[in-house]
This record gives sequence, structure tokens and C-alpha cells, in this order.
Amino acid sequence: MENIINLRGITWNHSRGLLPMVATAQRFSELYPNVNITWEKRSLQQFADFSIQELAEQFDLLVIDHPWAGFAAKTKSIVPLDFYLPSDYLADQERHSVGHSYESYFYDEHLWALPIDAATPVASSRPDLLQEKGLALPKSFEDLLDIANQGLVAFAGIPIDVLMNFYTICCSLGEDPCQSDDEVVSKETGIRALQMYRELASKIDRANFNRNPIQVYEAMTLTDEIAYCPFAYGYSNYSRNGYARKALHFHDMISIDGQTNLRSTLGGTGLAISSKCEELDVAAKYVEFVCAPACQSTLFFENGGQPAHLTAWKNEEVNRQSQNYFLNTLPALQRAFLRPRYHGSMYFQDHAGDVVRNYLMDGCNESKVLSSMNELYQKSKTLVLS
Repeated sequence: MENIINLRGITWNHSRGLLPMVATAQRFSELYPNVNITWEKRSLQQFADFSIQELAEQFDLLVIDHPWAGFAAKTKSIVPLDFYLPSDYLADQERHSVGHSYESYFYDEHLWALPIDAATPVASSRPDLLQEKGLALPKSFEDLLDIANQGLVAFAGIPIDVLMNFYTICCSLGEDPCQSDDEVVSKETGIRALQMYRELASKIDRANFNRNPIQVYEAMTLTDEIAYCPFAYGYSNYSRNGYARKALHFHDMISIDGQTNLRSTLGGTGLAISSKCEELDVAAKYVEFVCAPACQSTLFFENGGQPAHLTAWKNEEVNRQSQNYFLNTLPALQRAFLRPRYHGSMYFQDHAGDVVRNYLMDGCNESKVLSSMNELYQKSKTLVLS
């Protein structure tokens, strides 16, 4: 009798995070009847916060966020996939990366996960509401403020999203954050970015400061009060017929300078294997199956997933089923900023968003905000996280 292999995986609690993993695991077990893969889920906040080292003690397969790459390289809590996957397969994955998605999991000369899901903040709208109000999609920051003045704009305002959007404004003003060792961004760019951000924030419902992107999209589709979101991590689920009460359309973002569109901060997820996994070859075969272009364009997408392989983003049927979500937002993905991934970066990410969010909500001297962020940044460079 053939030996039964059981693998456990952990992902995040959304249709986009759970259902494609369950579907691919089921199909994999049909192809390899001696393998059972079960997936469990955790909240989006836990997904951003909970140490992968702790998860790797309990699970064989992990869906992770790329800022953990530096931590993974330091702790060896997950295995380098370049040891277990064919080099020609990985070369194809790199060639067909959506923006920096593949590179985002490559750290210290090794690949710590393979991208299964590609995302960055993009714009979204309710076309029916814009038409009803006689409004066009905004093209400039001034256009955006005009719509916001009518109470029709929202963005995700929890700390992590606020920080990512601060990065976006800085990038779009011509300066990528965290490029030096002692300051997040120059004072000139930082002050301008904060002031622009607060001007917009002053025009949105304060309820949005307790919403992540999913909650913003739920508010946009369950009510008829929000017509436009200028930047939030995109969710193609909300552009598919039947998923929500009203379908959203997703777009590239506005321009600040009239020449280039906003440059947002790359997100997405990757599939990793725990160093505690006792069936590394089988786990690697499953990773290879999930990330293959054929699976990404069909089984993975059709079960709520948001693929990371470029062929899926350009696939005609994938776009037909999602109001052209992928073709419309691909330019934003291709230019997205790759945030820091050094070992202590998660400490900075976990705390800096609170500083910016407090400023947006209650105001403060911009120089003090930047000083507080710089202190956190410098401390994060000295931390030895476990």
C-alpha cells in the first residue's frame, strides 16, 4: 500500500487567499492520490503581522508577504526554492514576472517563495455612480480633490495601508523611500507628501481609517456612497460578475505631475515551504504546479485567485471575466515600488504606519512626523528579530 503524505498549509482569510489554494490542493491530490494537502486560514492583519518563523513550526506550506524575505534569509525558517525547483522553470517564472513580483522573494542570493498572487494599489470606481453624478474618472490630484469634496472618495486608512500610500506619494514625487541608512525620505519630499496626503484625508469619511482594502471594497459595493478609490491594493474578485452586489472597475491611477501616473507599493503573495517540512520534494512539486502558467490562467484564477504569472494577466478569457482588471492595472504593477525587505523591516512597517495615520487623523508638525519615522527606521536597522 502506498504511503500517504499529508501536508498542511496556512493562507489568509479571503476568497482570493483561500479558495484557489483549496482548489489547487484538491486537483493535485487527484493527480497524486497519495498526497493530501489541507489549507487553513488566518486574518489579513495576522497575515501582515504574524511571524513566519512561528507559522513554519506548524505548517509545511505558507502563503507569505514578500517583506518577510530578509527575515526568512536570516532565520532559515523556510527553504530556498532554488534548491528544489528546476532552473529552467525558475527562469520562466522570472521572465514572466508581473513587475518586481519574482524579485521581491529573492534575497541574499536565494529565492524564498514563488509569487502566486500579484497586487499593488490601483484605482477603482463605481462607473454607475460616476455616470449618475456626471463625473469622469479623475486624471490629476486636483480632479481627485474635486470628487473628494463631494464626499465620493475613500481609501484604506489602517496603519499598514496608510504607510504604503505614503510611499506611493513619495515615489510619485520622485523619491523612493528607505534608500539611505538614516532617513526614510528627505525632509522636502516627506513634508510635501504628508501635506498632500492630509489634504485628501481631510475630505474622506473617518470610518475609512478603520478599513483595510477589502473593507473599502465592501463599502463601495454594499452601499452607493463611494464612487472612487484612488489607491488600494487591487482585488480582482470585486470586478467579477456575481461576487459583490455591484461590480467595481479597476484602473491605473492619477498623475501628480501630468506626465506619469502614481507609482504604488508592490504587494501580492508568495508560496513558501517550511524548513520543518518532511516531504520537501512533494511540497516543491505542488509549488511548481500552482505557479505554472496553465494553472495560474485557469484553475487558480477561476477559483478566486489573482495570478502572478504574466501570461495569466494577458489572457483574454481571464480579462473577459474580470472587466479587464488585469490589462487595465498591469501598467501600475509593472512600475510598482519594491519596498524594503531587510531583516528588521517588519518592525518599521508595523510601527511607522501608526505615526502617519495619527498625523492624517489629528494633524501634527510634519517635521516631527518625519523625525519619529526616522527614529523607528534607524532602530529597525539595528534589531535582531526572532
